[in-house]
Amino acid sequence: MTSTDYQCDNDGIATITINNPRRRNAMTYPMIEELYDNLTHASQEARVIILTGAEDAFCAGIDLNFLSEIPPEDRGIKVPTHDEHGWWNITSCPLPVIAAVNGPAVGMGAEWTSHCDIRIASTNARFAWNFAHRGLIPDTGAGTWLLPRQIGIQNALRLLYSGDWLDASSALEIGYVAEIVDPDQLMTAAVAEAKKYLLGSPSSHKLAKKLLYEGLHLSVSEHQESSRRTLLECFQSEEHQEGVQAFNEGRLPNF
Repeated sequence: MTSTDYQCDNDGIATITINNPRRRNAMTYPMIEELYDNLTHASQEARVIILTGAEDAFCAGIDLNFLSEIPPEDRGIKVPTHDEHGWWNITSCPLPVIAAVNGPAVGMGAEWTSHCDIRIASTNARFAWNFAHRGLIPDTGAGTWLLPRQIGIQNALRLLYSGDWLDASSALEIGYVAEIVDPDQLMTAAVAEAKKYLLGSPSSHKLAKKLLYEGLHLSVSEHQESSRRTLLECFQSEEHQEGVQAFNEGRLPNF
C-alpha cells in the first residue's frame, strides 16, 4: 500500500513519512493529496513537522508508471483537489518543516526538500534534480525559484543542467543541508532540532516564515512596511506578554 503516514507526539512534533518503499517512495497524485492533507492536519495540532521517507529512500520523485496513465496535457498542471497553493503547500505551511533526508531524493523528491525550511541529512542522502534527463524542468518550480536562493544561481544551474548527484557532504559544503548525521541518528537529530523550536512562540514562527517567503518578491520598502505591521501585531499578542513575563521571572516561556 502506498501512502504518506502521519503521527504527532505529545510535544507537538508531527512526523510525515512518504511510504512507498517498493518504488523508492515515488509519489502518485493521491499520495501528494494525502501529504497535503497531513500538512493541514499538522497545522491544526502540531508545532513542528518532520518530513522523511520510509526505509532507505527519501523520495524518488513522481511515479513514472502512474504518470504514464495520465494524458500529457494533464500532467503537472495541478493535484486534483489541492491547487490553492499550486505545488507549494509545504512552503506555505505555517509551521517549521524539517526534512529528515534518509536516502536519495530525486526529481520531485529533491524539490520537496527545497520546500522544507531546514534540511538534515544522513550520510546516505543524496539529491538529484534530473529533470533535464527526462526533457522536463523542475516540476514544482522549487528548483528554479527556491534552489538558486538557497545555494546560489551557479550551483543551482550546474545541478539543473547536469542532473548530477549532490551527495550529503557536498550539500553541507554549499549550505543546502544544515547537518549530516549517521543514518541511525537521523530521526534523533531531527527531533532534537524540532525541540529547539518548541521554546519559541508559535505565532513568531508563523509570522517570520510568512515574512521571509513573501519578502523574496517584495522591494525593501514593501518588506519593511510589512515587517512593521507584523511587529506591531506581535507587541499586542499574548505570546509576547508571556515571553516578557517569563524573562522577568527567570523561567522558560509557556507557549
